Amino acid sequence: MTRALPTNDLILLGLLAAGQTAVVETVMGASDDAHRLREIGLRDGAMVQMIQPGNPCLVRLGGHKLGLRSEALSSVLVRPETRA
Repeated sequence: MTRALPTNDLILLGLLAAGQTAVVETVMGASDDAHRLREIGLRDGAMVQMIQPGNPCLVRLGGHKLGLRSEALSSVLVRPETRA
């Protein structure tokens, strides 16, 4: 039996609030677009922080700030960090 990935806590990167952090779960979309996002560091397991939501938005990734448009934001599923 195959175990399904729980998706109830996955959201699109663009839905993060300012200051919120998350772990990238998957990058979807056309292979060229997904490849470009992975090349800049948005790959499975990467930690991101939303600096400024919107279009374009600003995210922090590995000490760098990236400006991303809505097309890219809708291609990245993240798991927001929960604070205990």
